[in-house]
Amino acid sequence: MFGKVLFATTATPACDNAAHVAFNIAEKYHSELLIFHVLGLPSRGFSPFVRDARTGEEEYYDQDYIQWVEEELKNTYAEQLARYPNARIMTMAGTPHTEILRLARKEDVDFIVMGAHSRQERTGALGYRQAGSNMQRVARSARCPVLIVNRPCTTCLWYFSNIIFGTDFSRASYSAFLFASKLAREIGSRLYIFHALDLSAMHAGKIFSQEEIEDQIKAAKEKIHRIYLSQMQDYDNVEMEIWEGVPYMEILKYCREKNGDLIVMAHHTREIDPEEALLGSTVEQVVLRASCPVASVNRPDKIQEQRKTR
Repeated sequence: MFGKVLFATTATPACDNAAHVAFNIAEKYHSELLIFHVLGLPSRGFSPFVRDARTGEEEYYDQDYIQWVEEELKNTYAEQLARYPNARIMTMAGTPHTEILRLARKEDVDFIVMGAHSRQERTGALGYRQAGSNMQRVARSARCPVLIVNRPCTTCLWYFSNIIFGTDFSRASYSAFLFASKLAREIGSRLYIFHALDLSAMHAGKIFSQEEIEDQIKAAKEKIHRIYLSQMQDYDNVEMEIWEGVPYMEILKYCREKNGDLIVMAHHTREIDPEEALLGSTVEQVVLRASCPVASVNRPDKIQEQRKTR
């Protein structure tokens, strides 16, 4: 399942937590690990100069510069490479998300690990955090699951023992379920299937009676049984829960309560073409606030391929 892992890094402290998880996964599951850094964009057309992605300075793009960057990567991850020396270091000039996706397809990777690269956006006098655009674009178009690590992972040093699968019952959510259930089976994890009933978003301005709320909860439970639990067959290390409230808040609270090591969600929350979708707002807020990694699953392609080959 983690046969080949691509760790996409900016080689800055923003990726340190992602590096920690990527190396741990590779060590635990004996994965082939690719450490990939996009050097930067050519400054003008086919110019021999690139604007360094880390420093913003213009550099002459030749073999000496490539070797210098690769040495910097070796120094940055020297401690991890000492434990796992077989990792391949690769670099390329270009647009970061384009080159990450291109390499993932070329190498047929099973898993992409990257940092959230959050940034501060400002509208008028108010500012708010957003997940980085490269992460959004990779999550949108990757054929394989994308693991986004924004904070130190205190519980998943070697093992994802408690997996939280958050669903909104969309078609994309089923792809996320395929990944979460397969991972739970392979490593013997407990799988928590969670749905947040967002009454305020669906029915703004209407006050529901307790009976109506309970009817919607009952309907959601029936969907979970029909769509997900029916697929688990003899695997009974599963628990389901439905809470009411703002979805991303409820997912985060539930994850804390269950000591979640990994949250798995679809990368967007509406039934639209994945090529047109930006990272769903619920997923984005979970990524920025979760104390554990978040796996964003876009398509079933790679997961289905893995199932067929086993």
